[in-house]
Amino acid sequence: MRIYTRTGDDGSTGLFGGDRIGKDDLRIEAYGTIDELNAWIGKVAAHEVTSPLRKQLEIIQNELFTLGSHLATTDPKWAAKLPKLNPQGADGLESWMDELESDLPALKSFVLPGGHPAAADAHIARTVCRRAERRCVALQRASEIDPMGLTYLNRLSDALFMVGRWLIYVTGSQEIPWKPKD
Repeated sequence: MRIYTRTGDDGSTGLFGGDRIGKDDLRIEAYGTIDELNAWIGKVAAHEVTSPLRKQLEIIQNELFTLGSHLATTDPKWAAKLPKLNPQGADGLESWMDELESDLPALKSFVLPGGHPAAADAHIARTVCRRAERRCVALQRASEIDPMGLTYLNRLSDALFMVGRWLIYVTGSQEIPWKPKD
């Protein structure tokens, strides 16, 4: 199978169901940013220190792929064929965050991203998640989308923050507190 089609050379792209829209459309921005987020989570998972988290990170990646497929589909017939978003996805992320946080010291200040390469990557993933959420909010204003996806993204950015904190803890690194100038 060829990966290139040449159909996008004019600046348009195809949605599931055959509709074509501009590559700069809000819908493309939304699911493109979900795709970018998915890649960053893959990078977080590639660090050896994240091996205990890989199963959960893969679950998240699959949920993001499902969310992206929903955003890439405007045709109701095609949408009916898609896998459903997990209605317990956000709750599952909350439980996972509680588990990660159970061994961590209390957070006493804002922290700067960094401290360890894996934690820094988790923070990049967190910020891309926030951007994906903003893109989906903008899309929701223009077109109906499943609000469950927005809830999931909101919770996921919090979970990625916790992943960053957990990685600092398990690597014996230090969190970098924010020290504003007086």
